[in-house]
Amino acid sequence: MEEIMMKHDALRNYDYHLWANERVFERLQEVPQEICEQEVPSVFPTIAKTLNHMLLTDYVWLLAMQGGSYETVGKVVGQLSSETAGKSVTELREKFHELAGKFKDFFQQIDLEATAPYSHPQMGTIHARYCDIVQHVVNHGTYHRGNISAMLRQLGHAGASSDYIYYLFEVLPKEK
Repeated sequence: MEEIMMKHDALRNYDYHLWANERVFERLQEVPQEICEQEVPSVFPTIAKTLNHMLLTDYVWLLAMQGGSYETVGKVVGQLSSETAGKSVTELREKFHELAGKFKDFFQQIDLEATAPYSHPQMGTIHARYCDIVQHVVNHGTYHRGNISAMLRQLGHAGASSDYIYYLFEVLPKEK
């Protein structure tokens, strides 16, 4: 318990994000693979495209936290989008794992309470703490994991249980 509770909130939340993504991937392994490509009226047309969007957006924010300009991030993520289009859920899962390693390496190099500039051509420039951007990444993932659960239900399958409380019950010690 001490180890997880002593972590910075942003790191604990990012661990939850990874855990919750894994719950979704585990659930998707249990359904027929064609379900992930079946079109559903939702935020994204398929589960696979929702996962791809989540992956690309996580990359956007890692690159932005690393100091990439709006233009540079757009080019890198555009290239990555071409590379990941049409990938299977298994291949996307591998990409999520690779990206998690990059996030963790980056976290070791920074003070999560420090601020960095983030510029957008229409919205201007803000200076936000790294931990606030990590919170955004986690919130964005939660939103789309909910989309995936709803899509699975529309297709006749149960969604993944990825609520934060389930994470806590898994990672915190329990009294006997």
